[in-house]
Amino acid sequence: MTRFAVKPASLKRIAIINQKGGVGKTTTSANLGAALARLGKRVVVIDLDPQANLTVHLGVEAAEGSPSIYHVLLEESGLGDVLRPTRDPNLFVAPSNLDLAGAEVELVSEIGRETRLREGIDAWVRSQAGAVNPVDYLIIDCPPSLGLLSVNGLVAATDVHIAVQTEFFALRGLTKLLELVDLVKRRLNPGLEVSGIIAGLYDGRRNLNREVLNELRSFFGVKVYKTVIRENVRLAEAPSHGQSIFEYAPDSYGAADYLALAEELVVLTEPAPAPAEAQPAPVEAPPVVAANENG
Repeated sequence: MTRFAVKPASLKRIAIINQKGGVGKTTTSANLGAALARLGKRVVVIDLDPQANLTVHLGVEAAEGSPSIYHVLLEESGLGDVLRPTRDPNLFVAPSNLDLAGAEVELVSEIGRETRLREGIDAWVRSQAGAVNPVDYLIIDCPPSLGLLSVNGLVAATDVHIAVQTEFFALRGLTKLLELVDLVKRRLNPGLEVSGIIAGLYDGRRNLNREVLNELRSFFGVKVYKTVIRENVRLAEAPSHGQSIFEYAPDSYGAADYLALAEELVVLTEPAPAPAEAQPAPVEAPPVVAANENG
């Protein structure tokens, strides 16, 4: 089992969510995680979708029955027992597979079913006290639904990032999502906040894309990242090769955009180092006056 050092107060837990499919949520989870890893951050990404697209995207195989996030939710394994390395030494994934599709049914009558993921993460954090290699970010890729799996992701997170496309239907359905976030905050996770809106599939030449981005900024204000993810075919091709955009096409727009997004996230979530205290100017000694021999 890989050993980390994790401080609960410093670990950023970010749920990437949108109940609408095909908005770039998994693409963002994979490539934002990879970008943070390239910046020297230690990152764990959790695949909470039974389709396992994030797992495949990062080149990890998790056959049915193999240790996965499903076993963490059913309390059959600890999070540390299912973590798998990727080709980036700073990036690890808690994989998913089709086993996860049955989790909602199996947990339906269980007490505390909404908190299973948080409890698994908290137990893992406690188990790493005193170990080396601190983890800085934990990214949860939620499924395209508002069911029990997504609720577990929201309960386990401290921050919610919503991935949206700059298209006509971008804002449709967000009301229900925001209502769910508010409900989880009131009943299960008081510290939860929607802290980031990530706009994707953007083409600045299209009036519609610009108008939708302006609507998002008008509604969500500074929560919308300055960095937008431009439409880029390389981002769509990378998952089929089991690679992040930085492995598949490091010189593409997609790689540049996700690296800029990661840099913006680091600035927003990590306090700047305190400036060094100004040293007082040295006090000059008074000039030495020669004694008057005549007194």
